[in-house]
Amino acid sequence: MRLRQDRISSEERLEALLNYRKPDRIPISILYLIEFSARNSGYSRALSYNDPEKSFYSQVGTAEQFGWDKIPLHMGHTLLGALDFGGEIQIPESDYQQGVIIKSYPVKTEDDIAKLKLPDRKIAGRIPKAKEFARLQEKHGLPPWFFSRSPFTMASNMCGLQQFCRWTLKRPELCHEMMERALAHILNVIGDWVDTFGTDKLMVYISSPSESNQVISPKQFEKFALPYHSRFHEGLQAMGIKRFMFHICGEQNLNLPYLAEVSAWPHPSILSFGHEVDLEVAAKYFPEDIIYGNIEPAVIQTGSPQQIYELCRLAIEKGRKAQGGFILGTGCALPVTSPPLNVFALTKTVNDFGWYE
Repeated sequence: MRLRQDRISSEERLEALLNYRKPDRIPISILYLIEFSARNSGYSRALSYNDPEKSFYSQVGTAEQFGWDKIPLHMGHTLLGALDFGGEIQIPESDYQQGVIIKSYPVKTEDDIAKLKLPDRKIAGRIPKAKEFARLQEKHGLPPWFFSRSPFTMASNMCGLQQFCRWTLKRPELCHEMMERALAHILNVIGDWVDTFGTDKLMVYISSPSESNQVISPKQFEKFALPYHSRFHEGLQAMGIKRFMFHICGEQNLNLPYLAEVSAWPHPSILSFGHEVDLEVAAKYFPEDIIYGNIEPAVIQTGSPQQIYELCRLAIEKGRKAQGGFILGTGCALPVTSPPLNVFALTKTVNDFGWYE
């Protein structure tokens, strides 16, 4: 098939959305492209995580191959609560592993919390590799991205999610102590990104999988997670950062009213949702923001091209009504073994239904 010709670049498309203007077409984005693009480029999974240059060019090349927009590109897990604070992780090596695995937590007992020290913002964990990746983005005229988990999720990575959830009930002060350290670390490293790249083009991106209602109740979300979202954005505002993306991961329908009431981020921001949240519901709660999503990754891996095409058509039908703008994308990480015809279905659907006059 012959695709319609883009009238503007991917970078111009993002700029249009961030200024409440309609671009030529609905942008197409893959939320976590690092692993699929590595396989697509003939690289090992481990190499894609450990070589910023190869990771960058494989992601850019894959996006260009499929006609996707470079929103976002990053090297995966700039800040991990486990690794940065002294734990151990395992980089995925086979097609049967999806994402980074935590092998050892820095907090094993209550006494370990008091021993946590603020990590070095330049050399801790994977920070140097992520910064090298961001330098490549800047060199090629793309926004440099900063990526981390939310303070709640980072804190849960310090001790393990099950332990953290038990402490929310039995020892809430310990959870707050770890979230304080997580927040301080995140803002400290973002400060280094600001010193390096400035604030004009910098995009800050956080995700919050541990805040899903499959894990915690909305009342726990309000008590533990929400205050740190507000304080996080107070920190960004103090640094002059205005470009933000938030992946509200998983089943978070019951958290949306709390997030909408606080709405602590600058507008428009890019708010990404999993398939569990209806796009019309998301657009209703966040009319000032760009809605991103939300094709289910598992269906892309196991479904048919026709099935993906129909899911994308329905998503476009709902998303293009969003007052703040819309990006068609995956609801979470694209599985590494997704069939190319299935992922191309996103491109084909936007080509057929996603253009603005």
